Amino acid sequence: MGHRTPADPDDEREHDMDEALRALAEPRRRAILRLVAHSELAAGEIAGHFDVTRTAVSQHLTVLKNAGLLAERKVATRRLYRACPEGLAGLRQFLDQMWASSLEVARDLVEADRAAGTDDRTRAAG
Repeated sequence: MGHRTPADPDDEREHDMDEALRALAEPRRRAILRLVAHSELAAGEIAGHFDVTRTAVSQHLTVLKNAGLLAERKVATRRLYRACPEGLAGLRQFLDQMWASSLEVARDLVEADRAAGTDDRTRAAG
């Protein structure tokens, strides 16, 4: 079964967000992103921060790159990596929407509780 990209822009955004979430699910990948969030590092420099093989780090870099979370630049024989914040845009938008919806639900619940409390006090006083 091949890996296909959806044709519908909404499906594509959903696919991109899913890829980012899958990539970020692994703690070492999150740690790699933190390392390259503010500076560009060579693959060997990144690997030096972890107690795993360079091959394992290379696989993590590939997953992050395929998810659009890392940019790679080749300089002679070196590969330099930096975080690609635009790769998180879809995920950030999703989380912002979820947060806004949660706040609306919480506000509605508080207002409903207040209204029910007022009704209870009115009946008790009457």
